[in-house]
Amino acid sequence: MSARRGRLGGMGLAVLAPLLVWLVADPVLGHRLRIVNGEQTLDIGAVAVVLAALLAALAGWGLLAALERFWGRRARALWTGVAIAVLALSFLPLTGDGMDGGTRAALALMHLAVAAALIVGLRTRDAAATRSAPSTPRPTAPEGDSPAKQSGGPG
Repeated sequence: MSARRGRLGGMGLAVLAPLLVWLVADPVLGHRLRIVNGEQTLDIGAVAVVLAALLAALAGWGLLAALERFWGRRARALWTGVAIAVLALSFLPLTGDGMDGGTRAALALMHLAVAAALIVGLRTRDAAATRSAPSTPRPTAPEGDSPAKQSGGPG
């Protein structure tokens, strides 16, 4: 499987997983996801869930691509650290007032679902490129020279 296909799958799962959480919480269990701020009420619908997850997935992929371009082998580890930090920060709004426990739990599950799908899915490597990557070539001795002569040893 190519890295691009794996990453697209991870993005698809990152969009689908919170939508499934929303489907269970809102239509199936009948718990309206809403946030109240004074006199304003924000109902969280399926479109908002999909758009937020898609935006997070695109931002994650974009950041990973930039890190891979400039940081090489360290990019995935650095990106994973950033993704975990962003996940932790995403819980801060859930500590405020304006939502009941069911909404808070559903939103927390959505955040975890998106993060898990992205962290696993976007870290996918190109398996074919990994298998066929050339190994570091060994220096070869010119014809007639023994390896001992090349290294300066007795020969």
